[in-house]
Amino acid sequence: MVDSLKQMDPGGDGSEEQPDLGLTESSLIVIDYIAPPAAISDYVTTLYHFRCEEPEIRDVQPASVGHLTIFPRGKGEMHLPSGARDPNPKVALLTPLSAASPITVAGPFHAIGAALSPMGWAALTGLHAGEHKDRLHDGRAMLGDSFGDLGEGLVARYLAGEMTGRECALAIGEFIGRAVRPVNPRHAEFIKVVNAWLGSSLNPQIDELVGKASYSERQVQRLCERYFGLPPQALARKYRALRAAALLSFPSLTQEFEAELGEAFFDQSHMIREINRFVGRTPARLRQGTSPYLAEMIAPKNLRELDT
Repeated sequence: MVDSLKQMDPGGDGSEEQPDLGLTESSLIVIDYIAPPAAISDYVTTLYHFRCEEPEIRDVQPASVGHLTIFPRGKGEMHLPSGARDPNPKVALLTPLSAASPITVAGPFHAIGAALSPMGWAALTGLHAGEHKDRLHDGRAMLGDSFGDLGEGLVARYLAGEMTGRECALAIGEFIGRAVRPVNPRHAEFIKVVNAWLGSSLNPQIDELVGKASYSERQVQRLCERYFGLPPQALARKYRALRAAALLSFPSLTQEFEAELGEAFFDQSHMIREINRFVGRTPARLRQGTSPYLAEMIAPKNLRELDT
């Protein structure tokens, strides 16, 4: 099944979902990734500085946990799974996404921010991920004046040439380090258990999670939605697609990984639909190359909480 995906041209009967035609060419996008300092590495998977100078930019944000971001240049909107179309404020909090979300921006477009881990979302925001998922919010309204003032100041200094994108990203990381609060110790341990469960297999079983979590099945459902935004079955489905996309983006796969992918989905069409839903690209287009932003967001190091 995996080998045949390399040659597939999506389309035809519609079973492979919408093709991702019209997205901005990867060669037109420049993005720097900055490793988070050790002090915030439990909370942030990566810091980044994204630039594209085109007059119109179209890209896709894969399903994710959450981002803290400033947008010094460019005005557009994110097309969210809920059907909402949220504009990008200069200082923003992107909440956990349950599916891939297209982005359209009148450029040039610059974005600087931090991709959060599940623990980072919980410790920084304290918000129920399920109740707040699938939105792009004004950062000041969600996180208060301290972040609003910081973000607006960083935008002004970046536009004036007084700070680089790297310096702004590190300043956002420093804010996160100051702003995070302790998570209930039992719940923090639960987050770790869920991460390990998600990373144990492309098709982890819910009864295994319940057995390791020291909570009832109903409590496991409730806590998964609170901290990850989705119940366990849907969460496993989301991360299966993200991990499968990461594997398929490699130049080659070991026989072990090919076998694991073949067993994880009902058939080829199922794999294509799932990856397109959660990643925003079909497997064939992952093989053909994709934007540096998407490539980084699905890179194994940024799913490190899943032990990939």
